[in-house]
Amino acid sequence: MDRTNRKIDQLRRQIPSFACEPGCHDCCGPVTASSEEMARLPHKSDAEHDAALAHWNCVHLGPHGCEAYDERPLICRLFGTTASLPCPRGCGPKTPTTPQVEKQVHQLIASTRQVLV
Repeated sequence: MDRTNRKIDQLRRQIPSFACEPGCHDCCGPVTASSEEMARLPHKSDAEHDAALAHWNCVHLGPHGCEAYDERPLICRLFGTTASLPCPRGCGPKTPTTPQVEKQVHQLIASTRQVLV
């Protein structure tokens, strides 16, 4: 496992999870992810990507929610867990992501080549 994948795994463990409101997909727009994160996601065709983007959705958003939830990118995991990325419905973990971890996520995003999911 390379250094970036180890860092992704380390950061994932530090971002708290929480229960979303059933049926809510407010955070499921198109996002960017590193090539290491993309490799963890199910492959989608160009046509599937184009169709999702036409509706400003994530290609992994299905009729019952995120179809790649366990492997979702760091930015998706961060949404709703920090003051800078709040859930518009007020959901979130009891203990938010620490500012240090949030900064590390943003630094990783800034230091890796990102592609549109």
